Amino acid sequence: MDVASLVQLIAKAAGEKKAERMTSQDLRGISSLCDYQVICSGNNERQTQAICSHIEDTLRIEASVKPLAIEGKQTGNWILMDYGDVMIHIFLDSLRDYYGLERLWPKAAVTSIEV
Repeated sequence: MDVASLVQLIAKAAGEKKAERMTSQDLRGISSLCDYQVICSGNNERQTQAICSHIEDTLRIEASVKPLAIEGKQTGNWILMDYGDVMIHIFLDSLRDYYGLERLWPKAAVTSIEV
């Protein structure tokens, strides 16, 4: 599965759990961390954890892809899912603006995702 299709599958899975303010950021040629990052928000820890679990299950079942690492799932404040070429950040809505990840790479194209 190509990276663009993987980003769309991630967005679909996150949307199924009512993730809010979804964006993707194209970091190809700008960052060595990953090619894309997907950022979304949830209203409480239980929702961010559910978004994470649903993304993980969906990618495993539909794309046969497993994460390299998942950090922060136990607390649910900021969950980072590392899929190599794609990093997924799931924030509590109240913390997302504070960290402002989209601002770290001002030259990267940011796309709002509507599902």
